[in-house]
Amino acid sequence: MAVKTLVVAVLAAGLIVPPAQAGTSGPQAVVSSSGGTITLAVTHKGKTVVQPSPVGITTERADLSSGLTLAGKSRRVIFEHYRTTSGKKRDRVVRATETAYRFTTGANRLDLVVRESADGVAYRYELPQDTGAVTGEASAFVLPADATAWLAKFRRDYENPFLRMTAGTAEPAEYMHPALFDVGGTYALITESDVDGRYSGGHLVHTGGGRFQIELWDEKVSGARKTPWRTMIVGSLATVVSSTLVDDLAPPSRIRDTSWIKPGPAVWTWLAGGRTAQQDLAKQKEFVDYAAARGWPYVVVDAGWYDDPNWRQTSFIPELVRYAKARNVGIHTWVRFSSVDTPEKRADYLPWLQRWGVQGLKIDFMDSDGQERYRWYDEILPETARMHFLVNFHGATLPHGVHRTWPHVMTTEAVHGAEKSSGLTTSHITALPFTRNVVGGMDYTPGGFHRARANTDGGELALSVLYESGIQNLAGRPDSYDARPLARWFLEQAPTAWDETRLLSGRPGENVVMARRDGDRWFVGGAIAGEARTLDLPALGGGRWLVEVVRDGAAGLVKETQVTDQKLTIPVAKDGGFVAIVCRPVRDTCARPTGGIPSTTVIVSPERVSVQPGQTFEMSGTFTNTSDRALYGVTFAPRVPSGWSASRAVRAFRVAPGESLSGRWTVTVGANPVVGLTDVPAVARFSGVEAEKATRTHVWKPLPAGQSYVPGNDLSVEGRTLTTGGVRFGKGIGTTPADKTFELGSCSRFDATVGVDDEVDGRVDRAAGVGGTVTFVVVGDGRVLYESLLRKSVDPALPISVDVGGVKSLTLRVTDGGDGTSLDNAVWGDARLHC
Repeated sequence: MAVKTLVVAVLAAGLIVPPAQAGTSGPQAVVSSSGGTITLAVTHKGKTVVQPSPVGITTERADLSSGLTLAGKSRRVIFEHYRTTSGKKRDRVVRATETAYRFTTGANRLDLVVRESADGVAYRYELPQDTGAVTGEASAFVLPADATAWLAKFRRDYENPFLRMTAGTAEPAEYMHPALFDVGGTYALITESDVDGRYSGGHLVHTGGGRFQIELWDEKVSGARKTPWRTMIVGSLATVVSSTLVDDLAPPSRIRDTSWIKPGPAVWTWLAGGRTAQQDLAKQKEFVDYAAARGWPYVVVDAGWYDDPNWRQTSFIPELVRYAKARNVGIHTWVRFSSVDTPEKRADYLPWLQRWGVQGLKIDFMDSDGQERYRWYDEILPETARMHFLVNFHGATLPHGVHRTWPHVMTTEAVHGAEKSSGLTTSHITALPFTRNVVGGMDYTPGGFHRARANTDGGELALSVLYESGIQNLAGRPDSYDARPLARWFLEQAPTAWDETRLLSGRPGENVVMARRDGDRWFVGGAIAGEARTLDLPALGGGRWLVEVVRDGAAGLVKETQVTDQKLTIPVAKDGGFVAIVCRPVRDTCARPTGGIPSTTVIVSPERVSVQPGQTFEMSGTFTNTSDRALYGVTFAPRVPSGWSASRAVRAFRVAPGESLSGRWTVTVGANPVVGLTDVPAVARFSGVEAEKATRTHVWKPLPAGQSYVPGNDLSVEGRTLTTGGVRFGKGIGTTPADKTFELGSCSRFDATVGVDDEVDGRVDRAAGVGGTVTFVVVGDGRVLYESLLRKSVDPALPISVDVGGVKSLTLRVTDGGDGTSLDNAVWGDARLHC
């Protein structure tokens, strides 16, 4: 049978052509029919890049992949202009040609909609009739068997490394989107766009010979009338890297006012301290101070901050938000998917964070491409937009144009990133700018200089430019930045949203040099995999440029500055890299003021005090201006809890550089204070910001006559307020499984409230009944007087009262409950004797 070929030519006139393709036409789709089956190929400059590949779809009541007859076609021109809040290019213009082919088979119809633009080809299916649930697609992509491929094995969270292979010899297996192929110097990056709850996510299955089949997550997709776009970015590597095709195919923004959406760097503290740091208010305040001094707008508090089941009443997040707001820093918090997976949970959970003033959510563990999960995205995206939360999806699917439709989504993980302990080779690292990061913001979390890495400091620093992410979560410790002042200098300058992106040179898995523009400054990052070599930094336009390069030197990072109108040749260390800021030489540096708050110090005395309700204590402090500019309108006074009081603030109209302001105050504890640890900071206010240092007060209530507290540490195992079941105690014993023995006089009873300390709740699977399992035993003169049932981390506080009449030696024993589990931090709250 003769083959009927329908060719849709992309007209060159008027197209937005990337610099690498100026004056040439973009890729073309070639739709062919033969024997009732349809194929689609993609050509570029006369060369077939994607070979004729099957298209079609099957549903419960129709096979729309065979027996198809062309019934007509129509064409329209697409022209759109839109702006994004983050990404590789904020201002976007879309010019494309869209052709709709109408095919019929019997009484059923299938529309194949093909869109062509300067940077690629995409197609989707439209189903005018209801033929039941979709059961699969014939869609596949056939690449030449000898095409070089960069592929990652499929994982539900998209966290596998990209490896180089060939299309034909790749293992028959499931692979993730995106997939990159080099067909004789022309590249094709295959992915999908506009995936939401109307459909199911898909991935690639290599069935042999370079044929990559689309496989849907769901066996059946209900209610589908339009599919996602099967998307092929085609052209040079520069075209692939700068392409916005995935966003261009997505629906327009559904947020009218985006003025509250502000990208920027964040201090992300998981790799800088793990769960312990997330539960430590003092440590989080240090991170806020560090971000404030740099002008970085955010701090992210990760998993563990709400391990207390009564976190709504006990969490330190409201205090941290207040502290951070006074320093021009916003707080983002980690959220487990299971906490917000239903409308009821979200209605209970999210308003708390909104009232507290949390600005962003890092939502984790969606781990699915199923239609049900996409319907969850469809629900939470408008909800978080209405509540003005910036969003970072972790354990998530790829961005499929979400940055255009929902611009408050700043970034998405879906990457084998810096949290991983293996597979972070420099080959993988240098493949990501050409693969995963092409399709949208990528939360790789660069900057972990304190960790063992495959790359050098210069290579790690380059990732802050090479990887685009609306919120760039910087993974280092403050001391690791301070030990590398040139890295810190560059990170203080680098933005996270861009006006233009250019690939200057590179090849996936080998090397990459990329330039991104913000206003009138260019930021350049370069990295290599393998042996030392030189990389070129070409001139970024006519005329002279000031270029400030930071690269690896023999003894650490070094900085080199010159003015030139020529390309620069930069030596790069093995597995290393470099960064540069490039601007016109109107000043002696490209650096700009960071907007960080002035440097100051606060000293307080005493550092710690033990007090009871109604008591007073003396507190003094000294505020010093350590910056290089004068501060005006300074007030200095304690901030006390509700019901407490303090003497008047001290004030100064002007505090010059190097000068200090001192104060001394009398603080009165309230009549009914919260027991346990409470910080009372001495706060200096100036220029709309604050600096402070706290006296830690330990508040406890006296007992009636005839009762006395058992001597104890009065703190949890990890140095916090004793708390179990949401009940706080000013006195008591925090312990792991152990015996505490006391000699008694004439006593009649022992009372306490016991349980697993709330500081460990939620660290492991609550449903499994672990995460802190202990028993409490009271022994008098070697005889067991009381033994509790097994207490778990989810159990409420348990009051106990034990007769100790005649006992001379009292032992308070905590056991691990017999299961040998860890995290058995126990509380003897308000442990006391009646004597």
